[in-house]
Amino acid sequence: MIRLQRVGRKHEPVFRLVLTDSKNGPKSGKFLEILGSYDTRRKDDAVFKIEKIKHWISKGAKLSDTVHNFLVDKKFIDGKKINVLSKKTPIIKEKDEATTKEPKTEATETEIVKESAPTPTENEPIQPEKIIEETPEEVVDEKTD
Repeated sequence: MIRLQRVGRKHEPVFRLVLTDSKNGPKSGKFLEILGSYDTRRKDDAVFKIEKIKHWISKGAKLSDTVHNFLVDKKFIDGKKINVLSKKTPIIKEKDEATTKEPKTEATETEIVKESAPTPTENEPIQPEKIIEETPEEVVDEKTD
């Protein structure tokens, strides 16, 4: 199994990418071969032996989910990311540019139209404003009481 092994100090995480037996725990310190290193504080400071990783994968070594996602991000291997988060928080999917730039349609707009009648006097009752819904296909007639 190819997994990350933490080797940094407290609050300064640094990881080794190691080939180890799946029965060994990540903190055991036992490994067969070092395949790279990764410093989380310096995002660009990731050194991997790609040929060795591909060699061990071809021999049947499995990747941990985190290592798999990391190698997919760096485009060393092809594939989709694996959800390593809990079931309550799924992986945020990348939005397509085409779906985010769709123009908004004006088919569902409602307009408030005020009548151009003279202002009511003291003897005349006040009439409420009329709401007209317009759709691009047809115009709805005004309803009167």
